[in-house]
Amino acid sequence: MGSGWWFATVANPASGASPDLLPHFQLEPEDVYIVKNKAVSLACRATPATQIYFKCNGEWVHQGDHVTQHSTDRSTGLPVMEVRIEVTRQQVEKIFGLEEYWCQCVAWSSSGTTKSQKAFVRIAYLRKNFEQEPTAREVSIEQGIVLPCRPPEGIPPAEVEWLRNEELVDPALDANVYVTPEHSLVLRQARLADTANYTCVAKNIVARRRSASAAITVYVNGGWSTWTQWSGCSTSCGRGWQKRSRTCTNPTPLNGGAFCEGQNVQKTACTTLCPVDGAWSEWSKWSECGAECTHWRSRECSEPAPRNGGRDCHGPELDTRNCTSELCTHGEHGGDAEDVALYVGLVAVAVCLVLLLLVGVLVYCRKKGGLDADVADSSILTAGFQPVSIKPSKADNPSLLTIQPDLSTTTMTYQGSLCPRQDGPAKLQLPNGHLLSPLSAGRHTLHHSSPAAEGADFVARLSTQSYFRSLPRGTNNMAYGTFNFLGGRLMIPNTGISLLIPPDAIPRGKIYEVYLTLHKQEEVRLPLAGCQTLLSPIVSCGPPGVLLTRPAILAMGHCVEASAENWSIRLKKQSCEGTWEDVLQLGAEPCTELYYCQLEAQACYVFTEQLGRFALVGESLSMAASKRLKLVLFAPAACPSLEYNIRVYCLSDTQDVLKEVIQLEKQLGGQLIGAPRVLHFKDSYHNLRLSIHDMPSSLWKSKLLASYQEIPFYHIWSGLQPFLHCTFTLERLSTSTCELACKIWVWQVEGDGQSFTVNFNIVGTPALVGPSAFKIPFLIRQKIISSLDPPGTRGADWRTLAQKLNLDSHLSFFASKASPTAMILNLWEARHFPNGNLSQLAAAVAEVGKQDGALFSEAEC
Repeated sequence: MGSGWWFATVANPASGASPDLLPHFQLEPEDVYIVKNKAVSLACRATPATQIYFKCNGEWVHQGDHVTQHSTDRSTGLPVMEVRIEVTRQQVEKIFGLEEYWCQCVAWSSSGTTKSQKAFVRIAYLRKNFEQEPTAREVSIEQGIVLPCRPPEGIPPAEVEWLRNEELVDPALDANVYVTPEHSLVLRQARLADTANYTCVAKNIVARRRSASAAITVYVNGGWSTWTQWSGCSTSCGRGWQKRSRTCTNPTPLNGGAFCEGQNVQKTACTTLCPVDGAWSEWSKWSECGAECTHWRSRECSEPAPRNGGRDCHGPELDTRNCTSELCTHGEHGGDAEDVALYVGLVAVAVCLVLLLLVGVLVYCRKKGGLDADVADSSILTAGFQPVSIKPSKADNPSLLTIQPDLSTTTMTYQGSLCPRQDGPAKLQLPNGHLLSPLSAGRHTLHHSSPAAEGADFVARLSTQSYFRSLPRGTNNMAYGTFNFLGGRLMIPNTGISLLIPPDAIPRGKIYEVYLTLHKQEEVRLPLAGCQTLLSPIVSCGPPGVLLTRPAILAMGHCVEASAENWSIRLKKQSCEGTWEDVLQLGAEPCTELYYCQLEAQACYVFTEQLGRFALVGESLSMAASKRLKLVLFAPAACPSLEYNIRVYCLSDTQDVLKEVIQLEKQLGGQLIGAPRVLHFKDSYHNLRLSIHDMPSSLWKSKLLASYQEIPFYHIWSGLQPFLHCTFTLERLSTSTCELACKIWVWQVEGDGQSFTVNFNIVGTPALVGPSAFKIPFLIRQKIISSLDPPGTRGADWRTLAQKLNLDSHLSFFASKASPTAMILNLWEARHFPNGNLSQLAAAVAEVGKQDGALFSEAEC
């Protein structure tokens, strides 16, 4: 197959070729794959062509390996030549690892030559082991699920499909499912029907591989139904009991979900008064014989009187008889005069009773117009409030406008309704009920306590009531105080959360104890649907039954980049039944005057006349919608082993979440590295990636197997997982390495990114022994001491060094020691370890004139 043989063949073209046309390929060889040991065939066809031969990897294929067919193009009459060759696995493997195997057709005519495209021949394969397989998980209903799958390496690359209980998962038929470009299966919101075994299948022309099946269990935590009505008392006379019940069916726990906590039956004591039948008293004496010649006597059903459902007395209560006496013969006029006198007397008594009743009502109204009866005692008021310079408006109550709450000495018990019934847009109806403890006639009672025990007492009182059992047990994320009509403010430090109670929001004469609470997101279940995401902390203020005459203002942070075309934002409030309701849609016409929300760049201000539990929830309207993430880096201050961890947190950009992470890292011994960065995270369904770069490979190595880490999109977008983070585990090659310099990149796929330049020192262990505990090498230290301790001419000794280092105020102390230079160097070590700059010390020594700064070059390296 040499070139001489080739040109000898070219010199004898077929006589039927056209003298004016170059060959034109009607069929060119295409890329093929060798499966197992089966040879593959390559073909090409050209017209007009006198000869066609294959060249593979720059060498001509032997003439005997060609299969040639001749024909004539019917439309042009030109000769057509078609050539085929076969390529075996052995031929391809001969050059394996050097370059790819390729073949090309070359066609000749009398006018010249034409080359076809190159066709690559590759050996197809598919490895057995998946690079990453899905793992079994248990998830709560409506939670997002991401099942990762990285198929085995193969040529051609494997296609991936997913099976659910051995049936193909088709995202086109189920909008709740989609497959990412990285082959991960994403379930937007877990449903009960999604409980199944999931298998990742990778296939190409060689083989079909199956991953280990991952069992996904979607569980439902149980919830209580509403209480039934109280049953009747168990006894009809005397002490007994009555009960009510509820069932764990709202919803019923499924697939291992948690059963409802608490009792399903409540019992309470009851007392039913026994019925007493009535009995007649003795008959009265007979009356005098009247003008009608009758007299009468009476009795009453009063010994005893019937009560508690007892039977009335049977028989007449009046008995009359005829009588005869001189009275029967009197005229009628005398009797009429006595009747008139009797009626006048009765009317006079009735008028007196009405007047007395009116006087009592007026006195009662006058007292209610002032301070309540239970806070009228001035000794109680002055113990819990201090006067301010406000002129009183009532002469008969001079202390009414001069009191203000002292939050360190008084607490307040409020009686009212947990769930006020709304009868109109601005009127609140407070039915009978209790919040903290049963009080009579809706009164307000002041309780005095010491400042030290105040927080614990307040939480203890709240925790006994059913509504407050969902509040945090501690006081770190709670603020509370006692307020009257002068108003005030509650603030939770370092969270941006506050509650402003304006003056006159609380009715005059009322004193309320108000709380403000920040909830951890695992404490309160806030259901989200579709593309909804939590944009703010969940905050409670209350008690929810208090009557406000003006709206209070609740301030809290948010993490949304708000725009009307990208977001639909709603204010949600939890009802007393536990369900979350939309009470306001921002940007739309409000349907009630009870709520209003002012949304600013990083905070929202909720105006509300009804206290309760609030949260800001958004739903994206386009993929341009974005949330602000705060990226924060933490690392241990000390590293006693070779391993070192850097934690990168991806948080919602609100102050309360950052506060929680800082408190958590403080417990873990972590320190903040650099300033937090802000990243705009878009609703593009793309994950967040994190990677580490530019580490000195001679000092550090990363233990991360992949080139980057990922946080799934839905874990971040929902906002319900507050402390998402990735950990980069590094290993230093020597315990003497105490500096780390690197870069950490955080970016969303096809989105924005941020980079951190990490450059800090690490304290390896609290105890350092030997030369590693000092910056100045031992031999250089000894040379400096021996050079500067002896007195020098023109003051070129340790005194000058002390002046250069701004230590000349300690000269008398240094001079009292055997080696003043050693004392100076010891002080320098104590002040500058481990970040001391040896070059600056070398320059100071060089200026003294007794020591060459080059002594430090070895130490600096």
